[in-house]
Amino acid sequence: MEAPNNEQVPNDLKFESRLNLSELQDSVLKIKSQLKKVIVGQKNMMDLLLVAILSDGHVLIEGVPGVAKTITAKLLAKTIDVDFSRIQFTPDLMPSDILGTSVFNVKSSEFEFKKGPIFSNMVLIDEINRAPAKTQAALFEVMEEQQITIDGKTFKMTAPFVVLATQNPIEQEGTYRLPEAQLDRFLFKINVDYPNAEEELQILLKEQALENTSKTSKIETVITGDKIVAFRNLVNQIKIEENLLTYIANIVVNTRSNSFLYLGASPRASIAILSASKAFAAIDGRDFVTPEDIKNATIPVLEHRVIVTPEREMEGLSSKQIIEQIIESVEIPR
Repeated sequence: MEAPNNEQVPNDLKFESRLNLSELQDSVLKIKSQLKKVIVGQKNMMDLLLVAILSDGHVLIEGVPGVAKTITAKLLAKTIDVDFSRIQFTPDLMPSDILGTSVFNVKSSEFEFKKGPIFSNMVLIDEINRAPAKTQAALFEVMEEQQITIDGKTFKMTAPFVVLATQNPIEQEGTYRLPEAQLDRFLFKINVDYPNAEEELQILLKEQALENTSKTSKIETVITGDKIVAFRNLVNQIKIEENLLTYIANIVVNTRSNSFLYLGASPRASIAILSASKAFAAIDGRDFVTPEDIKNATIPVLEHRVIVTPEREMEGLSSKQIIEQIIESVEIPR
């Protein structure tokens, strides 16, 4: 006979987490609460941005102008007590404009390095595809190495160091397409859609209520940069069973043998799914990864790392649809 639904679970059978994730969960809720004061909808973007920060990853946000890409990044930075800088990429931007340059000091008769805007904890790059390849390459080197070397001296970025980059998928005139090898440096690519009619109304109501105040004035700082670093250490301790590691490997390997894809994902993608799935688990208050965490991480991790064959692209198939098919075809561990 089946036990009744209201039967109490014995105390010795109740799940207890090895890690204390309550402060992490509370901080995530506080950040979301602050963002929702201004941002309407965009739940997926908020979730993925927070997962990326906890996973020590960078994010590419793609969407048409006016869908809150930039303002969300700015507001997110304000909720965390860290240095923030914004760089508008343009066709005439040089590597020294973002990294910094050596300037001669007349008093000391020596060259001194003046740090550029990249030396910040959270860096917003607006329209990353508008700068030439040389400048893009300089940025990606810093993103990967988290340090730069100028005149033989190495300067390390201060943790947490996160780059949030935006790009417009429609307007391509005067832009420099990001190579696949550089796109791979981003943990996630977040596609931001238009709001629906109800959300559009809420946006107008919030805008009307602002009157003469700025959007950022409504946002409070709720967490420190040191806490983010501590939370990252917690996320790294999240457990994952070997059969789930096999599950991740099978998904990624399937992208390499799929006839609909011209280019599959690299081992860096597997590591990215692993890191992101741990962060999803931590936000959910669990010290172990589930297949659902892996599914949540897979599409934003893989979507920008694979290339659809020209034939399938002409048929209207997107990389997201193909990844969804791959996830469905791979057996879920039991």
